[in-house]
Amino acid sequence: MTGPADRRPIVVGLDPDPGRRMVLAWGADEAARRRLPLRLVHAEGVPTRGYGREVPPSWEEWNETLHKAGRQVLEEAADFVAARHPRLEVEVLLAEGGPVWVLREQSRDAAAVVLGSRHLKRRQEAFGTRSVALPVMARTRCPVVVVPEPEHVTQEPAYFVVGVDGSEHSAAAVDVAFEEAALRGAELRALLVREPGPFPVHEEYEPHQEWRRLLSETVAGRRARFPEVDLRHEVVLGHPVEVLTEASAHALGLVVGTRGRGGFTGMLLGSVSQGVLHHAVCPVIAVPAPG
Repeated sequence: MTGPADRRPIVVGLDPDPGRRMVLAWGADEAARRRLPLRLVHAEGVPTRGYGREVPPSWEEWNETLHKAGRQVLEEAADFVAARHPRLEVEVLLAEGGPVWVLREQSRDAAAVVLGSRHLKRRQEAFGTRSVALPVMARTRCPVVVVPEPEHVTQEPAYFVVGVDGSEHSAAAVDVAFEEAALRGAELRALLVREPGPFPVHEEYEPHQEWRRLLSETVAGRRARFPEVDLRHEVVLGHPVEVLTEASAHALGLVVGTRGRGGFTGMLLGSVSQGVLHHAVCPVIAVPAPG
């Protein structure tokens, strides 16, 4: 993500349900914290409560109904943000097109894209027309934050969790995790999760030490840049999705790369980032590799 020297906005993809405000609150707070503008985006093709039960008889009336409903969603969201952060710079955008395409385009000049999560079943999340998180994350140009509803219970002292595997994507995730922890005065827990091999742990001493070295090297340079962040890092045996989900249960957020060391060329989204998106109860920040 970025700081005040870079004025790229925090983009929030709006859920038309007025009762779902966690994603809007997270995005507004992040923009205020980083002193960045906030851009509220609604895709005009997304159904809202403004449609009513009857289908308009003509395309012109249908289009006008879409437009009016979308403007209402944006106006209510802007009012919510103004009450929460009166001095925040806010712009609204009613965009034509499907939400996935709209948000991918918005990610080109965004510091981050913030989306809501309904914790849909795996098939619904992958193929449902109401789901946008996975396809946006798969081809994002900036970090994507997926914020669940309802708000989860955090723990004191506040902390973030970041998954590390030595890949370029996880290195970028570590950078973002340090930034987030520093902005909030929170601890950072960096975990490198390795799945158990065929041999007992005591027979895998040297490989385990190699993973420890990799983890230490990954976080070393960042510690110098963010000396105020209390860092804890360790190598853990287990399944990455299970370990990271459990470790982040009461965290302010879980930061992961969009792909890891095990990714294949052409794979759109890593299995770990997909897995934690389905199971984590805290906000998930998925970070692409630079470039």
